Amino acid sequence: MPRARKRPAGAARPDKKGPEGKRTKTENPGEASAKVENSSLQETSASKDCGKNLSSYWLMKSEPESRLEKGVDVKFSIEDLKAQPKQTACWDGVRNYQARNFLRAMKLEEEAFFYHSNCREPGIVGLMKIVKEAYPDHTQFEKNNPHYDPSSKEDNPKWSMVDVQFVRMMKRFIPLAELKTHHQAHRATGGPLQNMALFTRQRLSVQPLSREEFDFILSLEEKEPS
Repeated sequence: MPRARKRPAGAARPDKKGPEGKRTKTENPGEASAKVENSSLQETSASKDCGKNLSSYWLMKSEPESRLEKGVDVKFSIEDLKAQPKQTACWDGVRNYQARNFLRAMKLEEEAFFYHSNCREPGIVGLMKIVKEAYPDHTQFEKNNPHYDPSSKEDNPKWSMVDVQFVRMMKRFIPLAELKTHHQAHRATGGPLQNMALFTRQRLSVQPLSREEFDFILSLEEKEPS
């Protein structure tokens, strides 16, 4: 996340820096956040998504609970984002090529759900927006950082990050279990969550959402949990 950086959670796990401070996202072993997301994935398979703005809406995962990675706490919750100067942080630590390409496709003012992952009850906790488009992730060059990548060069960086800004909390927490129930029902009925990446590409800490998916999830705020 931002610099103060955000500490991610979604595949990779960051630490605290802040936009400075943010650390990275990490991906959950069972559910995936974002940081560590298999650096070994081949760039070729993900490069198809590079350069194409496939979506204007996103879901971005980060770990809200403390977890040390190489001695660094990769925790970064929506409360941590709110506490940053201007409620803004960099979304750093993404080490999966496809997730990185999604970061590179993001445009200013696009909206993203903040998703708490790798925790007791994962789910969507709030909304944020993109306030700085993709630029080199500083953590790839920091030797003491859990997301350091010695194969990445400053004149040709492999990894990117964006800056995000807190918009608001969800009117109610939308848990993964509830989203999964809708996904399973929509697979049978053709509803908006039938192909949601949270279930079809669950290891990704940065995921695209269609307008229909985004709007449906927002509508759940006004309904009693199913």
